[in-house]
Amino acid sequence: MQKIDKGLWIFIILVIALIGGFIAWQLTDNQDKAGSSETVQPEENSEVEGTEDESGDVEEGGTVTEFAYPTSDWATHGGDLYNRRYSLLDQINVSNIGDLSPVWTASLGSGLEFKYSGEATPIVVDGIMYVSTGANDVLALDAVTGEQLWEYRPDIPEEMDTVCCGWTNRGVAVGDGRVYVTLLDARLVALDIKTGEVLWENEVARWEEGYTMTSAPLFYDGKVYAGVAGGEYGIRGRIMAYDAEIGREIWRFNTIPGPGEKDHDSWPADNKAWMTGGAPVWQTPSVDPELGYLYFATGNTAPDLDGSNREGENLYADSILALDASTGEYKWHFQEVHHDIWDMDPANPTILYDVEMDGKMRKGIAQAGKTGWVYFLDRETGEPLVGIEEKAVPQDERQKTAATQPFPVGDAFVPQRITQEDLDRDFPGGLDMEFGGIFDPFWEDPLVLKPGPGGGANWPPSAYNPDTEYMYVLAQDGYFSFTRSDEEFVEGDIYIGSLLQSVKDAPLRGSVTAIDVKTNKIAWQHDWDSTAYSGVLTTKGNLVFVGHNDGRLIAFNAKTGEEVWEYKMDAGANAPSVTYEVDGVQYISILAAGNSLAGSKHGDKVYTFKLNGELKEAPVADSNEDKPKEEKPEQPALADTEKGLALYRQSCIACHGDQGVNGHNGPNLQTSPMRHDKDKIIAQINEGSGAMPPFKNLLSTEEVEALTSYITTVIAPLGDE
Repeated sequence: MQKIDKGLWIFIILVIALIGGFIAWQLTDNQDKAGSSETVQPEENSEVEGTEDESGDVEEGGTVTEFAYPTSDWATHGGDLYNRRYSLLDQINVSNIGDLSPVWTASLGSGLEFKYSGEATPIVVDGIMYVSTGANDVLALDAVTGEQLWEYRPDIPEEMDTVCCGWTNRGVAVGDGRVYVTLLDARLVALDIKTGEVLWENEVARWEEGYTMTSAPLFYDGKVYAGVAGGEYGIRGRIMAYDAEIGREIWRFNTIPGPGEKDHDSWPADNKAWMTGGAPVWQTPSVDPELGYLYFATGNTAPDLDGSNREGENLYADSILALDASTGEYKWHFQEVHHDIWDMDPANPTILYDVEMDGKMRKGIAQAGKTGWVYFLDRETGEPLVGIEEKAVPQDERQKTAATQPFPVGDAFVPQRITQEDLDRDFPGGLDMEFGGIFDPFWEDPLVLKPGPGGGANWPPSAYNPDTEYMYVLAQDGYFSFTRSDEEFVEGDIYIGSLLQSVKDAPLRGSVTAIDVKTNKIAWQHDWDSTAYSGVLTTKGNLVFVGHNDGRLIAFNAKTGEEVWEYKMDAGANAPSVTYEVDGVQYISILAAGNSLAGSKHGDKVYTFKLNGELKEAPVADSNEDKPKEEKPEQPALADTEKGLALYRQSCIACHGDQGVNGHNGPNLQTSPMRHDKDKIIAQINEGSGAMPPFKNLLSTEEVEALTSYITTVIAPLGDE
């Protein structure tokens, strides 16, 4: 054997070491790309690398990551992938806002019936606006003139009886030459961006089993992300990623872990409560492209108000979750409410933001809860950025209550406890029920608490302004009566664990709040005598735009909270506004279509504003023209009872439920003290009261009589005690 030189040996060893290092690096890189079931833990006191430019991008080595603030377009539901709802446009600003006036309106010819709610965020790309209605119709409009370019009007089964919270659709996504929309009957559809023609359709789940879809999907990196709703029907929640080109499911993440999956032990071992555990996804996710993480919050446990058969924390209900956007692999979670029995699920979209704290740039995520707190976390780890303390709470063994709950350090943006002063003001005749505050347990006797299942913050999206470093949150403040009852799960039936009961004649209030993200302290707040139920837009022009139930679009000074402008539209302003620029002109747009749960006047218009605008009305959309769905045969005339049923489904079912019970905050019609008094029912329908709007301008005398007949003969028959 020939002797090898010592220097050659050293060279060979170095080559082997280099090859081994390269192989190890490749394996690690591939593992990172494939995802890991463990939480990624960065180094202690890690900082955001790079510098943030004016567009909001982080420049690193000459490259720019994909999370710019919106300017000319409003291309995603939240304005950008971070869901900040902030625009760099400042042509319209706090100094000239007085010159803002409407330039065009467009009637969409859809969603006027009372059961529909207009909650959609318009998407604007390359001068074209894409907007959906409460009836799930999608229209493309010229963003400068409002002229209709195409329409898609799907066939949603009218017999759907698994709709928890009114018929609605919160918007579309746009990407790769397609418009993507989720439909109430749990379908995901892709449309040709130029024609509205259906390119593919995927039945995500079956509405007959309780599944629905209301949130706008998210397009990112060739995928469409969408989650299912239906927590009130005992579903098992999930979020999915689909191939944007063909609609094939790429991955799914079940928000209730099954046997053998991480955190399955947060559910009982002696029953299968996890199979009907809820945890729906009510909102559009956010994405950090730099980390490759997808973020969203999950909804309530099921049954909502009965925890007796689901001992444990019940993960991942009521939680903020981070997943690998490519693989759906779990990264971390933070649960806002352990073992929820109050329906306090986080329905508000997650917001990502970067802010300097203690001299270091931190990567934050914020979520406004129904509890009345904002939860500020590090989006790399899920650990609190502003303190959150686990505190002991009152217990009830029968409800299997959690020993502690998370209490964020800082300010709550709504009242969380009922005081005697509240009762003296709001119930001068007295309140004949026990009352308390957040996290107080209950059983079969009514207990009145704040907040209620409506929040706090609900679905209306919040916003973050990097100039003020404030987060802007809309909320409602109301009394709610909690009880628990036995309820057996039946697939497709409502599964709440009691009746959802608002308190008779109790006021509903709302608020607009600016919260400092560094301290979780209120910077300014406006209290309203009605719910704040629209969503927020904020801009570099130092402005915050919100809608009001009475039809006003209102602008505030983003820093001080001073109201600086308003405009009254012809229907409730219950959707978020957006801003965009075409040919150097900045516009503000909002869908003013009203909302069943807010009790606001209905309409079907998009309103668009610019500085010194001169109002023009685009042609009314014809909902009977060029429908891409099959025409239904003409129906015979309805008998009186059938007519009453049709009217009830149109105007009442969202609040009162299919059989007069288990609706969304509407009282139980089967036990109502006026159920056998036709004159009182007619007066209530015509005049309304409390959170119920008047219908005298919406229904004819004959229709009111038919509806009253249906209530007294079908919902609560005479002699039925």
